[in-house]
Amino acid sequence: MSTVQRKLSRTFSEFFDSEKSSGIVLIICTALSLILANSVIGIQYLGLWQTYVGGLSVEHWVNDGLMAIFFLLIGLELKRELYNGELSDFRNALLPIFAATGGIILPASIHLYLNYGLPTQIGIGIPMATDIAFALGTLALLGSRIPASLKVFLVALAVIDDLAAIIIIAVFYTANLSILYLASALVVWIVLAAAARYFKIRSLAVYLITGAVIWYLMLRSGVHATIAGVILAFALPSSETQDDEESPSYQLEHYLHKPVAFLILPIFALCNTGIVIGAGWAQDLSQPNSLGVIGGLLLGKPVGIFLLSFAAVTIGLCRLPMDLKWRHVLGAGMLGGIGFTMSIFIANLAFPTVPEMINASKMAILLASLAAGTIGFIWLRLLGGSLTDDTDLDSMDSAAVAD
Repeated sequence: MSTVQRKLSRTFSEFFDSEKSSGIVLIICTALSLILANSVIGIQYLGLWQTYVGGLSVEHWVNDGLMAIFFLLIGLELKRELYNGELSDFRNALLPIFAATGGIILPASIHLYLNYGLPTQIGIGIPMATDIAFALGTLALLGSRIPASLKVFLVALAVIDDLAAIIIIAVFYTANLSILYLASALVVWIVLAAAARYFKIRSLAVYLITGAVIWYLMLRSGVHATIAGVILAFALPSSETQDDEESPSYQLEHYLHKPVAFLILPIFALCNTGIVIGAGWAQDLSQPNSLGVIGGLLLGKPVGIFLLSFAAVTIGLCRLPMDLKWRHVLGAGMLGGIGFTMSIFIANLAFPTVPEMINASKMAILLASLAAGTIGFIWLRLLGGSLTDDTDLDSMDSAAVAD
Protein backbone atom coordinates (compact mmCIF):
# COMPACT_ATOMS: atom_id res chain seq x y z
CA MET A 1 0.00 0.00 0.00
CA SER A 2 1.44 3.32 -1.01
CA THR A 3 1.82 6.12 1.44
CA VAL A 4 0.16 9.46 0.82
CA GLN A 5 2.04 12.41 2.20
CA ARG A 6 -0.39 15.03 3.49
CA LYS A 7 0.50 18.67 2.86
CA LEU A 8 -0.45 20.65 5.93
CA SER A 9 -1.45 24.29 5.55
CA ARG A 10 0.54 26.98 7.34
CA THR A 11 -2.45 27.84 9.53
CA PHE A 12 -2.86 24.19 10.54
CA SER A 13 0.85 23.87 11.30
CA GLU A 14 0.75 27.01 13.48
CA PHE A 15 -2.29 25.67 15.31
CA PHE A 16 -0.63 22.27 15.83
CA ASP A 17 2.64 23.79 17.05
CA SER A 18 0.91 26.13 19.52
CA GLU A 19 -1.27 23.34 20.89
CA LYS A 20 1.60 20.90 21.41
CA SER A 21 3.63 23.56 23.27
CA SER A 22 0.59 24.51 25.31
CA GLY A 23 0.29 20.93 26.53
CA ILE A 24 3.70 21.16 28.22
CA VAL A 25 2.83 24.47 29.89
CA LEU A 26 -0.49 23.03 31.07
CA ILE A 27 1.26 20.09 32.72
CA ILE A 28 3.56 22.48 34.62
CA CYS A 29 0.65 24.72 35.71
CA THR A 30 -1.44 21.75 36.80
CA ALA A 31 1.41 20.35 38.91
CA LEU A 32 2.02 23.79 40.43
CA SER A 33 -1.66 24.26 41.24
CA LEU A 34 -1.91 20.84 42.90
CA ILE A 35 1.18 21.55 45.00
CA LEU A 36 -0.05 24.98 46.12
CA ALA A 37 -3.58 23.74 46.90
CA ASN A 38 -2.20 21.06 49.20
CA SER A 39 0.50 23.21 50.83
CA VAL A 40 0.43 25.36 53.96
CA ILE A 41 -0.84 28.27 51.85
CA GLY A 42 -3.58 26.13 50.26
CA ILE A 43 -6.45 28.08 51.81
CA GLN A 44 -5.02 31.41 50.66
CA TYR A 45 -4.31 30.05 47.18
CA LEU A 46 -7.83 28.70 46.69
CA GLY A 47 -9.31 31.85 48.23
CA LEU A 48 -7.47 33.98 45.66
CA TRP A 49 -9.68 32.65 42.89
CA GLN A 50 -12.83 33.49 44.89
CA THR A 51 -11.86 37.16 45.27
CA TYR A 52 -14.53 39.40 43.74
CA VAL A 53 -13.58 41.94 41.09
CA GLY A 54 -16.21 44.00 39.28
CA GLY A 55 -19.08 41.98 40.68
CA LEU A 56 -17.67 38.58 39.67
CA SER A 57 -15.15 36.28 41.29
CA VAL A 58 -11.74 35.86 39.67
CA GLU A 59 -12.71 32.24 38.94
CA HIS A 60 -15.86 33.49 37.20
CA TRP A 61 -13.87 35.96 35.09
CA VAL A 62 -11.51 33.15 34.07
CA ASN A 63 -14.16 30.54 33.27
CA ASP A 64 -16.68 32.89 31.65
CA GLY A 65 -14.42 35.65 30.35
CA LEU A 66 -10.99 34.36 29.37
CA MET A 67 -12.42 31.02 28.23
CA ALA A 68 -14.69 32.88 25.81
CA ILE A 69 -11.48 33.80 23.97
CA PHE A 70 -10.45 30.14 23.99
CA PHE A 71 -13.84 29.23 22.54
CA LEU A 72 -13.37 31.96 19.92
CA LEU A 73 -10.17 30.25 18.80
CA ILE A 74 -11.93 26.87 18.76
CA GLY A 75 -14.71 28.43 16.68
CA LEU A 76 -12.18 29.88 14.21
CA GLU A 77 -10.44 26.52 13.94
CA LEU A 78 -13.78 24.76 13.41
CA LYS A 79 -14.75 27.33 10.77
CA ARG A 80 -11.43 26.90 8.95
CA GLU A 81 -11.80 23.13 9.00
CA LEU A 82 -15.34 23.40 7.61
CA TYR A 83 -14.45 25.90 4.86
CA ASN A 84 -10.91 24.98 3.85
CA GLY A 85 -9.70 22.04 5.90
CA GLU A 86 -10.38 18.37 6.42
CA LEU A 87 -14.09 18.92 7.05
CA SER A 88 -14.64 20.94 3.86
CA ASP A 89 -14.85 17.76 1.78
CA PHE A 90 -17.86 15.82 3.00
CA ARG A 91 -16.35 12.44 2.22
CA ASN A 92 -13.14 13.31 4.07
CA ALA A 93 -15.16 14.73 6.95
CA LEU A 94 -17.21 11.58 7.42
CA LEU A 95 -14.45 9.56 9.09
CA PRO A 96 -13.69 12.06 11.91
CA ILE A 97 -17.44 12.75 12.24
CA PHE A 98 -18.18 9.07 12.83
CA ALA A 99 -15.12 8.77 15.08
CA ALA A 100 -16.15 11.75 17.20
CA THR A 101 -19.74 10.47 17.39
CA GLY A 102 -18.54 7.12 18.71
CA GLY A 103 -16.25 8.95 21.14
CA ILE A 104 -19.22 10.91 22.46
CA ILE A 105 -21.97 8.27 22.61
CA LEU A 106 -20.07 5.44 24.33
CA PRO A 107 -18.48 7.54 27.12
CA ALA A 108 -21.86 9.18 27.78
CA SER A 109 -23.51 5.75 27.85
CA ILE A 110 -20.99 4.42 30.35
CA HIS A 111 -21.51 7.40 32.65
CA LEU A 112 -25.29 7.22 32.30
CA TYR A 113 -25.31 3.48 33.06
CA LEU A 114 -23.43 4.04 36.30
CA ASN A 115 -25.30 7.20 37.35
CA TYR A 116 -28.83 6.76 36.01
CA GLY A 117 -31.40 8.12 38.44
CA LEU A 118 -28.73 9.65 40.70
CA PRO A 119 -28.08 13.38 41.24
CA THR A 120 -24.72 12.83 39.51
CA GLN A 121 -26.46 11.90 36.25
CA ILE A 122 -26.01 15.54 35.20
CA GLY A 123 -22.28 14.82 34.88
CA ILE A 124 -22.92 12.83 31.71
CA GLY A 125 -21.16 15.48 29.60
CA ILE A 126 -17.86 15.28 31.50
CA PRO A 127 -16.31 12.23 29.73
CA MET A 128 -17.51 13.32 26.27
CA ALA A 129 -14.78 15.95 25.75
CA THR A 130 -11.27 15.74 24.29
CA ASP A 131 -8.54 18.23 25.19
CA ILE A 132 -6.91 19.39 21.94
CA ALA A 133 -3.80 20.83 23.59
CA PHE A 134 -2.88 17.72 25.57
CA ALA A 135 -3.85 15.28 22.81
CA LEU A 136 -1.79 17.10 20.17
CA GLY A 137 1.03 17.70 22.65
CA THR A 138 1.27 13.96 23.25
CA LEU A 139 1.06 13.23 19.52
CA ALA A 140 3.79 15.79 18.80
CA LEU A 141 6.21 13.92 21.09
CA LEU A 142 6.18 11.11 18.53
CA GLY A 143 7.58 13.41 15.83
CA SER A 144 7.84 11.96 12.33
CA ARG A 145 7.07 8.44 13.52
CA ILE A 146 3.38 9.03 12.89
CA PRO A 147 1.82 10.00 9.53
CA ALA A 148 0.59 13.53 8.85
CA SER A 149 -2.93 12.22 8.28
CA LEU A 150 -3.09 11.14 11.91
CA LYS A 151 -2.48 14.75 13.01
CA VAL A 152 -5.26 15.96 10.71
CA PHE A 153 -7.60 13.17 11.83
CA LEU A 154 -7.04 13.88 15.52
CA VAL A 155 -7.49 17.64 15.09
CA ALA A 156 -10.71 17.16 13.09
CA LEU A 157 -11.98 14.65 15.64
CA ALA A 158 -11.18 16.94 18.57
CA VAL A 159 -12.75 19.98 16.88
CA ILE A 160 -15.99 18.07 16.21
CA ASP A 161 -15.80 16.80 19.79
CA ASP A 162 -15.52 20.39 21.04
CA LEU A 163 -18.46 21.43 18.87
CA ALA A 164 -20.55 18.72 20.50
CA ALA A 165 -19.38 19.88 23.92
CA ILE A 166 -20.37 23.45 23.07
CA ILE A 167 -23.86 22.29 22.06
CA ILE A 168 -24.15 20.23 25.24
CA ILE A 169 -23.14 23.23 27.35
CA ALA A 170 -25.67 25.47 25.60
CA VAL A 171 -28.55 22.97 25.82
CA PHE A 172 -28.07 21.06 29.06
CA TYR A 173 -26.10 23.40 31.31
CA THR A 174 -28.18 26.54 30.95
CA ALA A 175 -30.02 27.84 34.02
CA ASN A 176 -32.44 30.75 34.47
CA LEU A 177 -32.80 31.42 30.76
CA SER A 178 -33.65 35.01 29.82
CA ILE A 179 -35.29 35.07 26.39
CA LEU A 180 -34.88 38.86 26.18
CA TYR A 181 -31.09 38.85 26.61
CA LEU A 182 -30.68 35.75 24.42
CA ALA A 183 -32.76 37.29 21.64
CA SER A 184 -30.79 40.54 21.95
CA ALA A 185 -27.51 38.65 21.60
CA LEU A 186 -28.77 36.87 18.49
CA VAL A 187 -30.01 40.13 16.93
CA VAL A 188 -26.63 41.79 17.48
CA TRP A 189 -24.90 38.75 15.99
CA ILE A 190 -27.18 38.72 12.93
CA VAL A 191 -26.54 42.43 12.32
CA LEU A 192 -22.78 41.86 12.66
CA ALA A 193 -22.80 38.85 10.33
CA ALA A 194 -24.89 40.75 7.75
CA ALA A 195 -22.59 43.77 7.93
CA ALA A 196 -19.57 41.52 7.44
CA ARG A 197 -21.16 39.86 4.42
CA TYR A 198 -22.65 42.85 2.63
CA PHE A 199 -20.41 45.74 3.73
CA LYS A 200 -17.16 43.76 3.76
CA ILE A 201 -15.98 45.14 7.11
CA ARG A 202 -12.32 44.18 7.66
CA SER A 203 -11.55 45.93 10.94
CA LEU A 204 -10.94 43.45 13.77
CA ALA A 205 -11.72 46.19 16.31
CA VAL A 206 -15.34 46.32 15.11
CA TYR A 207 -15.75 42.56 15.55
CA LEU A 208 -14.05 42.45 18.93
CA ILE A 209 -16.05 45.36 20.37
CA THR A 210 -19.31 43.91 19.07
CA GLY A 211 -18.20 40.50 20.34
CA ALA A 212 -17.82 41.96 23.83
CA VAL A 213 -21.41 43.20 23.63
CA ILE A 214 -22.60 39.75 22.55
CA TRP A 215 -20.62 38.21 25.43
CA TYR A 216 -22.32 40.47 27.97
CA LEU A 217 -25.78 39.71 26.60
CA MET A 218 -25.04 35.97 26.64
CA LEU A 219 -23.77 36.25 30.21
CA ARG A 220 -27.05 37.85 31.27
CA SER A 221 -29.12 35.39 29.21
CA GLY A 222 -28.26 32.34 31.31
CA VAL A 223 -26.62 30.55 28.36
CA HIS A 224 -22.96 30.12 29.14
CA ALA A 225 -21.12 33.26 28.04
CA THR A 226 -18.32 31.34 26.33
CA ILE A 227 -20.76 30.44 23.54
CA ALA A 228 -20.36 34.09 22.44
CA GLY A 229 -16.81 33.26 21.34
CA VAL A 230 -18.01 30.49 19.05
CA ILE A 231 -20.77 32.46 17.34
CA LEU A 232 -18.49 35.48 16.93
CA ALA A 233 -16.04 33.27 15.01
CA PHE A 234 -18.71 32.49 12.44
CA ALA A 235 -19.55 36.18 11.97
CA LEU A 236 -16.01 37.06 10.89
CA PRO A 237 -15.43 37.03 7.11
CA SER A 238 -13.05 34.40 5.85
CA SER A 239 -11.37 33.53 2.57
CA GLU A 240 -11.78 30.60 0.23
CA THR A 241 -8.03 29.99 0.44
CA GLN A 242 -6.37 28.40 3.46
CA ASP A 243 -3.70 30.97 4.18
CA ASP A 244 -5.17 34.32 3.09
CA GLU A 245 -3.37 36.74 5.42
CA GLU A 246 -5.84 39.53 4.60
CA SER A 247 -8.78 37.56 5.95
CA PRO A 248 -9.98 38.79 9.40
CA SER A 249 -10.57 35.15 10.41
CA TYR A 250 -7.00 34.22 9.50
CA GLN A 251 -5.55 37.28 11.24
CA LEU A 252 -7.47 36.72 14.46
CA GLU A 253 -6.69 33.01 14.58
CA HIS A 254 -3.02 33.84 14.01
CA TYR A 255 -3.06 36.47 16.79
CA LEU A 256 -4.83 34.19 19.28
CA HIS A 257 -2.64 31.11 19.00
CA LYS A 258 0.04 32.11 21.48
CA PRO A 259 -2.08 34.12 23.98
CA VAL A 260 -4.52 31.22 24.29
CA ALA A 261 -1.81 28.57 24.46
CA PHE A 262 0.55 30.34 26.85
CA LEU A 263 -1.69 32.65 28.89
CA ILE A 264 -5.39 31.78 28.89
CA LEU A 265 -5.18 27.99 29.18
CA PRO A 266 -2.39 28.08 31.80
CA ILE A 267 -4.47 30.53 33.90
CA PHE A 268 -7.47 28.21 33.48
CA ALA A 269 -5.34 25.30 34.69
CA LEU A 270 -4.07 27.23 37.71
CA CYS A 271 -7.62 28.30 38.55
CA ASN A 272 -9.34 24.95 38.09
CA THR A 273 -6.87 22.25 39.10
CA GLY A 274 -6.38 23.34 42.70
CA ILE A 275 -7.65 19.98 43.90
CA VAL A 276 -7.42 19.30 47.62
CA ILE A 277 -6.29 15.70 48.04
CA GLY A 278 -7.93 14.68 51.31
CA ALA A 279 -7.81 11.44 53.25
CA GLY A 280 -10.81 10.04 51.37
CA TRP A 281 -9.62 10.76 47.84
CA ALA A 282 -9.42 7.06 46.93
CA GLN A 283 -12.96 6.50 48.18
CA ASP A 284 -14.16 9.43 46.07
CA LEU A 285 -12.81 7.68 42.98
CA SER A 286 -15.05 4.69 43.69
CA GLN A 287 -18.23 6.78 43.53
CA PRO A 288 -20.53 6.36 40.47
CA ASN A 289 -19.72 9.77 38.98
CA SER A 290 -15.95 9.25 39.22
CA LEU A 291 -16.21 5.72 37.83
CA GLY A 292 -18.34 7.05 34.98
CA VAL A 293 -15.76 9.73 34.18
CA ILE A 294 -12.81 7.33 34.34
CA GLY A 295 -14.61 4.57 32.44
CA GLY A 296 -15.87 7.01 29.83
CA LEU A 297 -12.47 8.55 29.13
CA LEU A 298 -10.29 5.44 29.42
CA LEU A 299 -12.60 2.86 27.86
CA GLY A 300 -15.47 4.66 26.15
CA LYS A 301 -13.35 7.06 24.11
CA PRO A 302 -10.96 4.63 22.38
CA VAL A 303 -13.54 1.87 21.90
CA GLY A 304 -16.23 4.26 20.67
CA ILE A 305 -13.89 6.09 18.28
CA PHE A 306 -12.44 2.86 16.89
CA LEU A 307 -15.64 0.84 16.54
CA LEU A 308 -17.77 3.50 14.85
CA SER A 309 -14.88 4.43 12.52
CA PHE A 310 -14.35 0.81 11.57
CA ALA A 311 -18.09 0.24 11.05
CA ALA A 312 -18.39 3.34 8.82
CA VAL A 313 -15.40 2.32 6.68
CA THR A 314 -16.45 -1.32 6.48
CA ILE A 315 -19.92 -0.55 5.11
CA GLY A 316 -18.46 1.94 2.64
CA LEU A 317 -19.66 5.26 4.08
CA CYS A 318 -16.10 6.61 4.14
CA ARG A 319 -12.55 5.41 3.70
CA LEU A 320 -9.36 5.29 5.75
CA PRO A 321 -6.56 7.58 4.47
CA MET A 322 -3.95 5.46 2.72
CA ASP A 323 -1.16 6.41 5.12
CA LEU A 324 -3.18 5.37 8.17
CA LYS A 325 -3.72 1.94 9.67
CA TRP A 326 -6.28 0.88 12.22
CA ARG A 327 -3.65 0.84 14.95
CA HIS A 328 -3.26 4.59 14.35
CA VAL A 329 -7.01 5.13 14.71
CA LEU A 330 -7.05 3.15 17.95
CA GLY A 331 -4.07 5.17 19.20
CA ALA A 332 -5.88 8.41 18.35
CA GLY A 333 -8.87 7.07 20.27
CA MET A 334 -6.69 6.52 23.31
CA LEU A 335 -5.45 10.11 23.11
CA GLY A 336 -9.08 11.18 22.74
CA GLY A 337 -9.50 10.04 26.33
CA ILE A 338 -7.49 13.05 27.50
CA GLY A 339 -10.37 15.19 28.74
CA PHE A 340 -8.78 17.89 30.92
CA THR A 341 -9.80 21.44 29.85
CA MET A 342 -13.27 20.77 28.44
CA SER A 343 -14.04 18.01 30.95
CA ILE A 344 -13.09 20.24 33.89
CA PHE A 345 -15.09 23.06 32.33
CA ILE A 346 -18.20 20.86 32.12
CA ALA A 347 -17.65 19.50 35.65
CA ASN A 348 -17.80 23.08 36.97
CA LEU A 349 -21.11 23.57 35.16
CA ALA A 350 -22.57 20.22 36.22
CA PHE A 351 -22.07 20.68 39.96
CA PRO A 352 -21.93 24.45 40.58
CA THR A 353 -23.19 24.20 44.16
CA VAL A 354 -21.38 21.01 45.21
CA PRO A 355 -17.64 21.77 45.54
CA GLU A 356 -16.92 18.27 46.88
CA MET A 357 -18.33 16.73 43.72
CA ILE A 358 -16.36 19.15 41.53
CA ASN A 359 -13.20 18.23 43.42
CA ALA A 360 -13.85 14.49 42.99
CA SER A 361 -14.71 14.95 39.30
CA LYS A 362 -11.49 16.86 38.67
CA MET A 363 -9.45 14.16 40.39
CA ALA A 364 -11.06 11.52 38.18
CA ILE A 365 -10.47 13.66 35.08
CA LEU A 366 -6.79 14.22 35.88
CA LEU A 367 -6.06 10.57 36.62
CA ALA A 368 -7.99 9.30 33.59
CA SER A 369 -6.39 11.89 31.30
CA LEU A 370 -2.90 11.03 32.56
CA ALA A 371 -3.53 7.33 32.01
CA ALA A 372 -5.07 7.90 28.57
CA GLY A 373 -2.16 10.05 27.44
CA THR A 374 0.43 7.59 28.72
CA ILE A 375 -1.25 4.54 27.18
CA GLY A 376 -1.85 6.33 23.87
CA PHE A 377 1.74 7.53 23.69
CA ILE A 378 3.18 4.07 24.42
CA TRP A 379 0.81 2.43 21.91
CA LEU A 380 1.73 4.80 19.09
CA ARG A 381 5.42 4.80 20.07
CA LEU A 382 5.57 1.01 19.75
CA LEU A 383 3.08 0.42 16.93
CA GLY A 384 2.68 3.74 15.13
CA GLY A 385 5.99 3.84 13.33
CA SER A 386 6.72 1.80 10.25
CA LEU A 387 3.75 1.61 7.89
CA THR A 388 5.03 -1.68 6.48
CA ASP A 389 4.81 -3.59 9.77
CA ASP A 390 2.04 -6.15 10.00
CA THR A 391 -0.14 -6.42 13.08
CA ASP A 392 -3.40 -8.12 13.84
CA LEU A 393 -5.25 -4.84 13.47
CA ASP A 394 -3.63 -4.17 10.13
CA SER A 395 -5.07 -7.38 8.69
CA MET A 396 -8.38 -5.50 8.48
CA ASP A 397 -6.93 -2.70 6.32
CA SER A 398 -7.20 -4.22 2.86
CA ALA A 399 -10.97 -4.49 3.06
CA ALA A 400 -11.57 -1.38 5.13
CA VAL A 401 -9.84 1.10 2.83
CA ALA A 402 -11.60 -0.12 -0.29
CA ASP A 403 -14.28 2.10 -1.78
